[in-house]
Amino acid sequence: MQLNRLSFLAVAAIFHFSYIWSIFDIYFVSPIVHGMRHHSSGIKPPAKRLFFIVGDGFRADKCFQSHTPPFLKDGEDPTPRPLAPFLRSRVLEAGSFGVSHTRMPTESRPGHVALIAGLYEDVSAVTTGWKLNPVNFDSVFNQSSHTWSWGSPDILPMFKEGAVPGKVDALSYSEDDEDFTGDSTKLDTWVFDHVRDFFAQAEHDEELRSAVNGDKVVFFLHLLGLDSTGHGFRPYSPEYLWNIQVVDAGVQDLVNTVDKFYGNDGKTAWVFTADHGMSDWGSHGDGHPDNTRTPLIAWGAGIRGPDIVTDGTIASGHDEFSSDWNLDRVRRVDVDQADIAALMAHLIGVNYPANSVGVLPLEYLDATDEEKARSILANALEILEMFKVKEAKKMSTQINFVPFALLQEGELSSQARVDKIQSLIQSQDYGSAISQSKDLILASLQGLRYMQTYDWLFLRTLVTLGYLGWILFALAFVIQQHFLGSTATRKWSSAAFVSFLSTLTGVFAIIYVQQSPWTYYMYAFAPVFFWWQVWLSRDALMVGLPLLAQRHGPHRYFGLLVKSMGFLVVLEAIVYGYFHREVFTVCFVLGLTWPWFYGVGFIKRNAITVSLWSVSCLAMSVFTLLPVVKVESLVQIHSAGGLMLATGLGYIAYGHRLFDTDTKTIFNGKYMQFLLGLQCGLIALSMAVTHGSVQSIQAKKGLPFGNQVMGWCILGLSLVALPMHRLTPLRHYQHQLMVLFLSFSPTFVILTISYEGLFYVSFCAMLAAWVQMEYLVYQQVNSTEETRAKNRGVRVLDLGDNRIALFFFFFIQAGFFGTGNVASLGSFSLESVVRLVPIFNPFAMGAILVYKLLIPFAIISANLGVLNRIIQAPPSALFMIVMSITDVLTLNFFYMVKDEGSWLDIGTTISHFVIASLFCVFVAALEPLSGLFVGDQGVESAKEKKKE
Repeated sequence: MQLNRLSFLAVAAIFHFSYIWSIFDIYFVSPIVHGMRHHSSGIKPPAKRLFFIVGDGFRADKCFQSHTPPFLKDGEDPTPRPLAPFLRSRVLEAGSFGVSHTRMPTESRPGHVALIAGLYEDVSAVTTGWKLNPVNFDSVFNQSSHTWSWGSPDILPMFKEGAVPGKVDALSYSEDDEDFTGDSTKLDTWVFDHVRDFFAQAEHDEELRSAVNGDKVVFFLHLLGLDSTGHGFRPYSPEYLWNIQVVDAGVQDLVNTVDKFYGNDGKTAWVFTADHGMSDWGSHGDGHPDNTRTPLIAWGAGIRGPDIVTDGTIASGHDEFSSDWNLDRVRRVDVDQADIAALMAHLIGVNYPANSVGVLPLEYLDATDEEKARSILANALEILEMFKVKEAKKMSTQINFVPFALLQEGELSSQARVDKIQSLIQSQDYGSAISQSKDLILASLQGLRYMQTYDWLFLRTLVTLGYLGWILFALAFVIQQHFLGSTATRKWSSAAFVSFLSTLTGVFAIIYVQQSPWTYYMYAFAPVFFWWQVWLSRDALMVGLPLLAQRHGPHRYFGLLVKSMGFLVVLEAIVYGYFHREVFTVCFVLGLTWPWFYGVGFIKRNAITVSLWSVSCLAMSVFTLLPVVKVESLVQIHSAGGLMLATGLGYIAYGHRLFDTDTKTIFNGKYMQFLLGLQCGLIALSMAVTHGSVQSIQAKKGLPFGNQVMGWCILGLSLVALPMHRLTPLRHYQHQLMVLFLSFSPTFVILTISYEGLFYVSFCAMLAAWVQMEYLVYQQVNSTEETRAKNRGVRVLDLGDNRIALFFFFFIQAGFFGTGNVASLGSFSLESVVRLVPIFNPFAMGAILVYKLLIPFAIISANLGVLNRIIQAPPSALFMIVMSITDVLTLNFFYMVKDEGSWLDIGTTISHFVIASLFCVFVAALEPLSGLFVGDQGVESAKEKKKE
């Protein structure tokens, strides 16, 4: 099977998109199963009703720390103080508190699912339904007699639609009210006002009054203001701190209203927490501790009062994180986020949600030892039931099933454990019963994990063989197509084909019998296919590698080995740079030495290009040292815009010097001058519009509609300029690169909050210098008439071309991560996006952010496309070299993925794998993109001019 260029790119894209999904099949298999019996403690519930309040995006430290009050008037006391005094009074006087630790992804949907259903939903569910449930699962709301909820239209519907019809009432404000550029506290006051009106109505509505006085009822308040304010102004801003005060005052007023309505009957339980935190740069989603640590405060019926030490020592549970809260004398009890669902179910006496993995936090309960023992046993039975259902399902499909030993053998069997616990409760040995119930929960959770990871060895083997097969397959393809040329051979073998079919059939049969997901067939097909193709191409590999070595003198094999080792060292340095961005700085500084490898004479002859290369490398080395947490700065925005505008105006004035007489005529023509002037005008206009938008948003006046319309128009017109330039006969490659630079400049003005625009200017300058440097190196290496005659037309690739591919691959990393944290897209702030989309729309905002992040890819693809042509390399050859090496990184990150430890480690390693996997797909997509930006005619004429 002989592939051509386009089919090779298609195979690359299909393979990598397919294998990216393997991370979800391995690490994020849905935990949801059906068919379990429900369990409850059977004791009299301490509360008749539960108020569950979620401060969306509320960080734990901001809740408990002291801050200078925001927006002080003249004469007011600036002394730092807690900004949530009422919630703090619940900690000190009425209840228990701690930190709730969330899991990645730290987004609203999975956070609320964990809180209310007690399960950690697989990551892929976020993309299948933001508001509604992609699958049905049980929840505390569904187990309640009735739930009333108020808040965001992005959260409430998924629990209303997932519950028994009529069980959950949801009242939401309009999506248009979720404006990041305005005062988001109105979202929270809307909720508090409507809850107050609800109880006022219940005073006179007998039917409603009867309903709210029933048992096992839940009132859910979703407060989105903190999240919206954090996105728009950041969590250390006065606006965020003011929103904390609004929430605290609203909760206090609500408590007074509820106590008055129910006559202080002591049957109300309160739980206050958050679905996720907020990073300092105003985003969330990854596993950073600022995103995973949220407050938990519980008080009221069934909740234990504060455990305060009086001997001057520090109470248990505290660490460095809470050292500045001034709560050291109050016991801090941390929980996992899913544990809150079990706590709420216990408080109102409903069944534990069927899929809950939460463990009832006994330290929060005001209950007797017997009640605690019976409640934790019911919790254990619920989790054990889930394990049994999963085990039965897996056992029915697996070949040679291996059971989980801790719940199968003798006295350790699940039934023996349950019988022992029940016997201990009957004999009133409640402490031992509680201890053994916790052991059973731990064993059941380990058993659930065992079932979740049962297929890991099989899947990891397939994925590893798939990536290794792809690397060799791509290498063989490049050697055949571009190193050996017409001498390439492939030996067809009937025996190899039969072995291929037999192996594939055997693996498919195993997958079919075990009723595995259809994606397993993809994972199995790829390694078998690639290794079959590698076997057919074995002669090309055996001939090609020695041929490469022969082109490097008497010590050719040693030279090939040294260059290969250096190649791998750079790739591993890039891997290390994912964890420490400073590595990229070191690489840029080392890049300064590159021209010196070609001698002093080379540097003297090309002083201008070498100087531009050196200055741009130094400039780029600075950006990976700068903090990823950026503060909005109009000075930096206008500085970058000014450089872009000056570059455009300078090109209009002096660009004709780059061209010959005929080309100058076209360049100086009215149409060309109009287009270039239009692009410069759009840059200037984008600076003015951005200036007005930033000032209006900072003044909390919202985004003016005119500015929003102008912003979209500027973006559209800047892209329209690209095809308009194609109508002219001017195809000089430097002109095309300049047009591309000017086309994307307005985007980097409108969507910049700090130094991103300066990075864009430096990045484009470095790429221009790199292209010119590579061409000059190519000219020097091919300086003899014999070599030029040999390479006339499209030449055969040389080992030196791998250097170009490595540079390109490194620049991709720099282009993507030069201004952000490599761990995740969460480090790239949404603050600038609100200049175009002020109303909360996660997918539209995400699309704009991704568009901004992909612009460097477009720039670098155009530069590599130019370089591919001016050094007479075969079409797509350099792209293919890059695609053959990218998965060295992917395999590194595949085995670095963690599913245990801190959530920062887990989230970071998974993000690294996904990002590295996508790079090959990006490169495959960039190849046709470069053809769109670069025309053969202009490159050829430029090349000939250089020869003259």
